[in-house]
Amino acid sequence: MSGNRKKYTPEYREQAVRLVVDTGRPVAHVAAEIGVGEQLLGRWVAAAKARSATDNPDVLDDDERKELERLRKENAELRLDRAFLKKAAAFFASEQNR
Repeated sequence: MSGNRKKYTPEYREQAVRLVVDTGRPVAHVAAEIGVGEQLLGRWVAAAKARSATDNPDVLDDDERKELERLRKENAELRLDRAFLKKAAAFFASEQNR
């Protein structure tokens, strides 16, 4: 081994991560385009996402995400039930008026 590793500035790393995150392109495509190893760029992206997750307290963890999904499903079911009951009440009210 030669021991001559490339050194990348933090600004370069940040720009490379933004290319992946902002454009939504795969890490492999961006890595090939800018001449960086795919695994290295993947580590940069993962580290950036981990930093942003700890910096942003509004991000949900797995338990909160599961509960939110459950509550959304329950909310949708309750809306359907309410709509049905509203129609049934209107039907029976019209039957009584006859």
